[in-house]
Amino acid sequence: MSLKVALIGAGAMGGAIGARLVETGQHLTVFDLDKAKVAELVALGAHAAETAAAAAAEADYVITSLNSPKVVQIAVFGPGGVAEGAKPGTLIIDMSSIDPESTKALAADAAAKGLRWVDSPLSGGAPKALIGQLTLMAGGAAQDVADAHEVLQHVASNYTHMGPSGAGQTTKLINQVLCGLNFLAVAEATQLALDAGVDAAKIPLALKGGRADSAILQEYMPRYVTKDYRRTGRIDNMVKDLNGAQDLARLTHTPMPLTAVCAEVHRMLTAAGLGGEDQAALMEYFKGPNKELFQ
Repeated sequence: MSLKVALIGAGAMGGAIGARLVETGQHLTVFDLDKAKVAELVALGAHAAETAAAAAAEADYVITSLNSPKVVQIAVFGPGGVAEGAKPGTLIIDMSSIDPESTKALAADAAAKGLRWVDSPLSGGAPKALIGQLTLMAGGAAQDVADAHEVLQHVASNYTHMGPSGAGQTTKLINQVLCGLNFLAVAEATQLALDAGVDAAKIPLALKGGRADSAILQEYMPRYVTKDYRRTGRIDNMVKDLNGAQDLARLTHTPMPLTAVCAEVHRMLTAAGLGGEDQAALMEYFKGPNKELFQ
């Protein structure tokens, strides 16, 4: 049976989620301030809405995929927002990557208006969304998380209820710490291999199945070697997530020295104008002071 879903936010990630939902036969209504992004999904079979409220009006599920807590708050509770149009009991599934404390506040605001809220940030990026193999970590009431799975099963192959509101976002921050450190470690190892004259392109196969193996090693070392910088993510988004992890660490008094170094490298690259580039552009960090970027 086709599900009635509203999608608020049709950027790189939201667009991939929307495309997958249309492909699997869901009735999708889309709102984004970027009309070109909406048009891309309409061309696939989605329906456009003039406001977030209009998109939510006939939907049983509202998915938000946005860049910050402030943008989520405006899109849901601001003028013309989801809360203005949504029916009582509508389930809002926030797939944005935002901080746990903001998520708890948003969930409480939703409950006060008779709406349900699940935070379900993701891992896997747009490529995994397009084939329905995202990893999702969910926070919220048990029944709401179970109900959200009815629609999320079309985009995810791994879906775990982590606890109450905010628990999904906390888990995502932990995920990003692990990913950020791994991206940087693999880039550093790649440069060492190149400088030492080893065929770095062979390393993923040589280490496959061993303790040093990882999905990032297998996918990214070949890209690091060839300087394949096609965009599937953004360095400045990793900065945002690592900032969030450091904020949480301050609240919990958790020492995170490696995360601090990783965050600084990402900030340096962002300051150098590479914030919009993929994680593959971490290789630019290892160029000498007399080398130009992207040469």
